[in-house]
Parts: sequence; structure tokens; C-alpha cells
Amino acid sequence: MEIQFINPFTKNLLSLATDGLLENCALIFPKKNGAYRIVNDDNYTENFGYQWNKFAGTQVDKASKLQISKTRFFAETNWDKEDLAGKNILEVGSGAGRFTQILLDHTNANVYSVDYSNAVEANFQNNGPHERLNLFQASIYEMPFAKAQFDKVLCLGVLQHTPDFEQSVKALTDMVKPGGELVVDFYGINGAWTKVHAKYMYRPFTKRMSHENLYQLIEKNIDWMISTSIFFSKTGLGPLLNRFIPVCDIEGTLPTNLPYDQLRELCVLDTFDMFSPEYDNPQKISTVKRWFEKYGMTNVWGGKIPYDNCVASVVKGIKKQ
Repeated sequence: MEIQFINPFTKNLLSLATDGLLENCALIFPKKNGAYRIVNDDNYTENFGYQWNKFAGTQVDKASKLQISKTRFFAETNWDKEDLAGKNILEVGSGAGRFTQILLDHTNANVYSVDYSNAVEANFQNNGPHERLNLFQASIYEMPFAKAQFDKVLCLGVLQHTPDFEQSVKALTDMVKPGGELVVDFYGINGAWTKVHAKYMYRPFTKRMSHENLYQLIEKNIDWMISTSIFFSKTGLGPLLNRFIPVCDIEGTLPTNLPYDQLRELCVLDTFDMFSPEYDNPQKISTVKRWFEKYGMTNVWGGKIPYDNCVASVVKGIKKQ
């Protein structure tokens, strides 16, 4: 089935052309650097555009020579590669295209990939041009697709960074066709200690810093933060003390036994990702499950899924027929 495009602001039908999306034969949304531009770069995701264009290949398996993204993708979705052949997959919040690459290289799905930031340029650099890929710079709330068309909808590492988590879930469920599947992951709330963390202590200040100044601050301090975090982990005090070091969760989110240069690059990226977003709203799994059901999903499952030495909070569901 071909995907029907609409102007998300007027609801008028759009057609796909070489140079952009057309409404009544007039160019409405241009195609620039491989992506159809529904929005401008000036929005709350500017930090993500900065980080993914700066770290374009860091999390992309074919560039890093690791299998981090592939392992996470198939662990969380449990999708069968063969079953995805010819299916229309919507990926929302694609960043530099780490999971776009997995879909293109390991399945025969048709991929419609959306990001609100100009990280779409990094995604195109990593994965385009490709006959099964269409890239869009658009808001999760105003995507250029008619509702209920996609066989699968995927949103990983994104929802906590949107201004309205519940409405973001609704926007995703709207895109799933009857009998189709939605899979999301997000920052989970893990008891009262969740926000007793350096991230939430410093974010009111760091998210207001210029992206370049924040990056330079992290780059200057990353080595002592890594060594201190590793030291506390070896002593058994990591779970208690590492939350007060302004660095990403090395022990709980990154693969073990990485070469130091690769570990360092991932730590700089993940720490910038921790302190720069405008929004950071963790949720309870039970709450997200309830929103899935509220907006028409059935067979809803939610829980913790381990991969490598990481654990992800994941919710999945099937759109009611």
C-alpha cells in the first residue's frame, strides 16, 4: 500500500516530487539535503541537531563497527526480519539514523523516518540515498501522513524529550493502521531515587548554555569523570555515588570492554545528550501502558527488556481492528 501524504496544517493531500512535497502542483515543503522539510530548524530540538551532526557515526553500527544498535533494536521490538519485507515502517525521532540503518540493512521494509531536528542531515549522510528510505524533518505532533497507514511504528529514545509525553503517545497511535504495532522505549521512573541525580540538579543551568560551551565543558572534564565513575563501580559504590557525578551511566548503558577512545566518545555524546535537552520527562511503565490503551491499542505489554548490559523500559501494543 502506498503511503498517503497530507499537509499537517491544512489536511490537504500532498504528492511526492523530486524537489519536495507538492500541494495542488505547488511546492509546499522543499526537499533539502535528502529530507523533506515540514518545519524549520529553530525549535526545542536544536541540541539534537547539533549533537547528531557532530557525532553522526558514533552510534551507527556500520560506522562504529559495533552491534549496539542492532542488539537494542531487535531486543526491544522482537520483530522478525523476514516478516518486515515490504511493510511500511514509521520511525519517529530517528536522530543520526542508528535504527534507520538497521531497518535498511537487515530488513526489506519501506522506511519513513522522521526527526524534528536537522539531524535528518546526519541520517541522510549515514543512510541515503536509498530506494526504501524517505526522510522528513517534522514534529511528532504534525507529521505529513494521513492517519492509520503504517504496519509498524517505532519510537526509541525520544518520548521523554517531547513537551507532552501523553500527546506524543497519541500522535504515534494515530499513525498505526488497524492490526499494526507500536513499540516505544523511554526513561523509566525507578522509585524516589530517579530524580536524585546530577542530571536533574544541573539541567536547569546546562540546558540554557550554548551547545558549543556545553560540549567544551564536557570534553574538558570527561576523563576524570569516567575514571571516577569506573572506580566507584569497582568498589561496589557505583549505584550510590555515580548518580552524583555529572556523566552518563557508564555501567548501566554502555557495553563493557570497549577501547578507551570509543568509550570516551560515547561518554561525551551521552553526557551531552543528558544535559542539553529542553525536556526530560521520565514516566512509569504503568502510565505509558494506560495511555496506549486510552488511545486505541490492545494487547498492550510493558516492562523492562535487557540487552548487552543495559535495561530498557519498553511498551508495545497492537492497534484495535
